[in-house]
Amino acid sequence: MSEEANRDGYRLAHTMIRVRDLEASFNFYCKTLGMKILRKTDYPDGRFTNAFIGYGLETESPCLELTYNWDQKENYDKGNGWGHVCIETRDVYKACDDLSKLGVKITRAPGPMKHGTRVIAFCEDPDGYKVELNEPVKV
Repeated sequence: MSEEANRDGYRLAHTMIRVRDLEASFNFYCKTLGMKILRKTDYPDGRFTNAFIGYGLETESPCLELTYNWDQKENYDKGNGWGHVCIETRDVYKACDDLSKLGVKITRAPGPMKHGTRVIAFCEDPDGYKVELNEPVKV
């Protein structure tokens, strides 16, 4: 997108997902997928924690906001409108092999996408959110 097309300086800042176990989410997204914890804030009066994680600075790269509600013990209803988070990797086949060895559930084996040639796969985070793995677009 050209700078002219984005006159108002809009950019994708973050996507928020609610999680039941913040440490399990940190393990999955940070230890397993290589993101970093950018900031974490507890809100005792609201009984929740917000953590922002990503691959780069919040000011430069989109990130994930993990919201942990302290009193939520059951799974969240994800509804039928939720799609997935997508993580790019150089080699989807190797990523899936590495992830499955770590116990990550692969829900769609790596291979060309239906009606296309781009290699994709899907796995699940600890809360059952779908995470697409794909290779960068070759331009």
